[in-house]
Order: sequence, then C-alpha cells, then structure tokens
Amino acid sequence: MLSSFLQLLSRLFFMTGYFGNGSYPQPLTPEEEAECLKRYYAGSKQARDKLITHNMRLVAHIAKKYGKNDLDDLISIGSIGLIKGVESFSADKGTTLATYLARCIENEILMTLRSNKRYANTVYLQNPLGVDNDGNEYTLMDVLAIKEDSVFHQAETAILRQNLLNIIREHLNEREQKIILMRYGLEENSTPLTQLQTAKKLGISRSYISRIESRALEKIRQHIE
Repeated sequence: MLSSFLQLLSRLFFMTGYFGNGSYPQPLTPEEEAECLKRYYAGSKQARDKLITHNMRLVAHIAKKYGKNDLDDLISIGSIGLIKGVESFSADKGTTLATYLARCIENEILMTLRSNKRYANTVYLQNPLGVDNDGNEYTLMDVLAIKEDSVFHQAETAILRQNLLNIIREHLNEREQKIILMRYGLEENSTPLTQLQTAKKLGISRSYISRIESRALEKIRQHIE
C-alpha cells in the first residue's frame, strides 16, 4: 500500500515522465550539480526538487530497458527510486551522483518487477551496492528500507492518504475516481492494478485508461499545489 501511495504522489509531479514543454529538462552540468547538492545539504527544498527533475532523463533511459508496453508505469516506479536516491546520496558513498541514482532507479524497478508474478521468472536478486566495513555485502534495500513498523510513520501516511482521498472524491468525476483508486490501491484492503488490469476490469482500452489517469492526476496535482 505504501509503495503505491508513494508512486501516486511521484506521478502527480512527473506526469508520465513529461513536463509542460513536452520533454525532460536537460541534465545539470557538474558545476550546477555540485551547487545544488551544497544547497540541498543546507536544507533547500528547491535544490532537492531541481536535482530530481533534472535527472528524469535517467529514469526514462533506464525504464526503457525493462519494457515499452508499461513504460509509463516503469517511469513512475523509477521516479520513486530517483527521489530516494537524491535524498540518501552523500559524497561518502564513494561514487558519482549519476551512478548512485542509476542504481537506485534500477533497483526500485527491479523490486517492483520481482513482486509482479508476470516477471517472476526473469528478475532475480537485487544488485549489491557494495561491502560494509565488516565485509558484509549490502543492497539498496538495506540502505533505503522504509521502517513501516514506525507508529509515527504509519500515522503520517494515514493522514496524507486521507487528505488525498478527500481531494479525489471532491474534485474527480466518478470514472476518474474509480480509475485512480484501482490503479493505486488507495482503498482499504485493495491491491494496485496496472493500466492493463484496470482496462480489463472496466472493459475499456488501456490507452483510454492512460488518458483518464493523466487527466485525473493533473487535477489532483493542481489542488495539492
């Protein structure tokens, strides 16, 4: 449930991987990147957002390796890895930002594909990130694992989820509500569905689901802002 909730929030701002001008922002120069990191470490949310948006090309590039039919979904999933990567990166990790983000993006996609039965026979172990001081190999899951047993974290997520549901019910029409709730499993005890699964359940085409979903997410994003 939490991963789907994060996926929805990421899509509200990355809208199937495209921005207002129809393309991804250019990557930052090394100087711009260093300056953004410096400002981000000093607490700048604007710098954090800039690092995320200017690395969306990397998300799209990696997502394309894992399938074109579900590209929108893979970009959404990869953007979660991108956000986690930006928020957890430090120079102490001994790698460049781009290399670290690529690992985070790819591992987020792989973890999702592994949980999907359609890919059970093609995706296996998560790629290791390195070895700790004791010689033990660690993966991205070890570094970025979300502690869902935290009472405070659960409470915060529940509040955000309820606020999001309120926006959905107040500002989306009936069909838009149904598609968003099904796609992201936002109702109690529900499981997120792919666009294809949603299309089959509703008896309409996947492309139609994609158009309605994008329109609905844009409405939600406007109200969140």
